[in-house]
Amino acid sequence: MSEQYRSAYPIYEENKAVFRAIPEKIINTGDFASADTYIAHDYVEHLPALPGGPTGLAGFNAFFTMLRAAFPDLHYTIEEPLLAEADKVVGRATVRGTMQGAFLGMPATGKTATWTEMHTGRIVAGKMVEHWAAVDQLGMLQQLGLAPAPGQ
Repeated sequence: MSEQYRSAYPIYEENKAVFRAIPEKIINTGDFASADTYIAHDYVEHLPALPGGPTGLAGFNAFFTMLRAAFPDLHYTIEEPLLAEADKVVGRATVRGTMQGAFLGMPATGKTATWTEMHTGRIVAGKMVEHWAAVDQLGMLQQLGLAPAPGQ
């Protein structure tokens, strides 16, 4: 990207940095104590929430704490390019993990899965305030042996 573009749209680059920091600095490391650096306390998650679970930042922390307990080696890789316009950032992630513990009623399988996710974040004043995602859950469950593969 040219320096001319960077200087003309610095907020886009700042928003991309926030978007990238959430998986890289929080989810991948399990450092949920620093999540409020990048996520607003009252942020809105547009994915189905945990039944009866908290919302906002507390819900984010609860969900990913549970996910990392099931997948201790969980790792998000943000793929380039990230796209930014106005207060939104869109990006694709490749996620990998080995299911070593139970998750949402599913037993641990000991198998490793790699799946893709598409994310859109709305970022205001340096924090994510809304989030949408599309996750290849079927592909993940098939790799883990928790859903039948095509033709089975």
